[in-house]
Amino acid sequence: MARGIYVSATTPGSGKSLIALGVAEALHTRTGRIGFFKPVVLGESPDEDPMVALMRSRFHLAPDVCRGGLTAREVRRLLAEGQREEIDSRCVEVFAEIATHVDIVVVEGTDLTGQDSAVEFALNARLANDLGCPVIAVVSGRDRTPEEIADAVDVARKELYAAHCSLLVMMVNRADPEHIDQIHAVIRPGLSHRPVYVLPELTEISRPTTGEVSGALRLRQIAGSADMEREVSGVKVAAMSVANFIGALESGDLVIVPGDRADVMVGALASTFSPEFPVPAAMMLTGGLPPDPHVLPLLAQAPFPVFVYDEDTYHAARGVSEVRSEIWTGHRRKVASALGAWSQHVDDDELVERLNLPRPDTMTPLRFLHELIGRARAQRKRIVLPEGTDVRILRAAEILRRRDVCDLTLLGSEAEVREIAAANGVSLTGIDVVNPALSPLRERFAEEYARLRAHRGVDLAKALEVMLDVSYFGTMMVQLGIVDGMVSGAAHTTAHTIRPALEFVKTVPGVKIVSSVFLMLLADRVLVYGDCAVNPDPDEAQLADIALASAETAAQFGVKPRVAMLSYSTGGSGTGESVDKVRRATELVRERRPDLAVEGPIQYDAAVDASIAASKLPRSDVAGQATVFIFPDLNTGNNTYKAVQQSAGAVAVGPVLQGLRKPVNDLSRGCTVEDIVNTVAITAIQAQQIAQQDAQQNTVQPTAQEN
Repeated sequence: MARGIYVSATTPGSGKSLIALGVAEALHTRTGRIGFFKPVVLGESPDEDPMVALMRSRFHLAPDVCRGGLTAREVRRLLAEGQREEIDSRCVEVFAEIATHVDIVVVEGTDLTGQDSAVEFALNARLANDLGCPVIAVVSGRDRTPEEIADAVDVARKELYAAHCSLLVMMVNRADPEHIDQIHAVIRPGLSHRPVYVLPELTEISRPTTGEVSGALRLRQIAGSADMEREVSGVKVAAMSVANFIGALESGDLVIVPGDRADVMVGALASTFSPEFPVPAAMMLTGGLPPDPHVLPLLAQAPFPVFVYDEDTYHAARGVSEVRSEIWTGHRRKVASALGAWSQHVDDDELVERLNLPRPDTMTPLRFLHELIGRARAQRKRIVLPEGTDVRILRAAEILRRRDVCDLTLLGSEAEVREIAAANGVSLTGIDVVNPALSPLRERFAEEYARLRAHRGVDLAKALEVMLDVSYFGTMMVQLGIVDGMVSGAAHTTAHTIRPALEFVKTVPGVKIVSSVFLMLLADRVLVYGDCAVNPDPDEAQLADIALASAETAAQFGVKPRVAMLSYSTGGSGTGESVDKVRRATELVRERRPDLAVEGPIQYDAAVDASIAASKLPRSDVAGQATVFIFPDLNTGNNTYKAVQQSAGAVAVGPVLQGLRKPVNDLSRGCTVEDIVNTVAITAIQAQQIAQQDAQQNTVQPTAQEN
């Protein structure tokens, strides 16, 4: 049976759901199958619990392995009737059903509400023991001094030991960010002398979104943007003149205004047209008063939602102040902030090491993508995104910043970039914005470009003009080491993205061609397909280059390269110009990399199916177990990856460019925010690999005399 971990609050308001999410994230990337169980839910039905819904969505968990147990109402009734054992037996039964299908179960205990906290603490302790789960105990650090937090940790330890619980780790959550070091200094070690982790209070999580306010107050939207994920960072009630009101307005404010104050409505809307003025998160028109019919068409263009509330302004302000946001709402920016804080303050490897869990052989798409983020975060790099005015790029940049994946630079007019971000409720805190036209780097870049392209007749005047192009400017940032990599292509063609790199970044020594691969994430493994995006009809030498580069890319991302050089013929059974090309390319690969497992020509079915491989190539080290697939031309590769993506439900990550001396990656113009996040993580990992290789090459080996 699977093991479990019981996440239990030991003080009210601990924010234990964030801890449960972080634990699940850590376990999912290091184990095979996880489950989630919440013994007591607050809703009317176990299946309606928001934390259960978040876990199902976040980790693609089936309902039979991500479940609630009893409702809080049922628990209170059973306790009142003296049927405590019924609670225990039903929870054990559900846990056992989940455990039969997974490797480990994350159990999230009840909230401690204050009035019944002693009863709930005892219930959690008893359930943890009945389920055989070690406990992650969560102490709230909110509104407490470091000394008070240390005392609370001691009390929680003693109470859990008195209840005969197995304590896995103590965690402090919602601590004052400025007191983190002091808290670590005063907390006393427990019996295991293991670390006590301390996480800060996150204002990004506690701020409600426009959608949460709308839902809680049952507002009606009459105009403006349909964006319900804008964060409400403050509330402003319009009870003064327009001039004074605009002076007090801040970005992210929810504006509460009587429905007959057309002047304030127009003033708030006008503030969105200039990057120097703040953009509200939303507007509430109170009193049930319809806006002036001449103003309504203007409000329709608002970049924020406009709601109507039937009650007066006082009740509106009070209602908004009572709206609380939680991590389990599942908004991706809140989840990103939570996981970013977790990665900064919790050592996942140390935590999981306490459990001594075996690592699975299979690799699911979600695990692979989570590991990408973890690897990118491990050695921080800076990535430039030239398309700073694309909303998808801005949203991805915010997610990357909140998850603390890497440092970012956006290119574009700073006023325009920040105006678009503000209009779409995107925070650029901690993200650099550089305008190539105004940057002092432009002249330096132009001088370098003129030097590198002098043989093409490029002078300084021409180079200065070229450096106004964000693709050239961003690529030169990579070339001169100001940033570590570049990701572009959301709004530009592949040619526009990679042309500057071909001009002056150039390919690695020994490689004459830039190519691409897609990382194809199947249900239980990762395959590498190349080239599916760049080279229409490579010759035999270019095909060999693509195969070698693809094998290196596979190894970079944890895929053991076994290379299949694909053709319509397997082995020596067929002839023809295209088959002969693949055969010669395979020979070139073997000459240059005798250690690499490669087979070709080979058909796709013989490359992936062991039974077919046994009949067609029985003594091959690749047939039936290939991981890297090299297509003979772009037509075959592009259609095949899309066919597998659509028919097999595979997740295609890429294209990942390879062969360049420094990492530059292309995006599809139809890319999603998630695609951009993944490609930036891949680029950061490539930059890490290049830095390691450069460090090894620069290491001076001592001579025999020096030894």
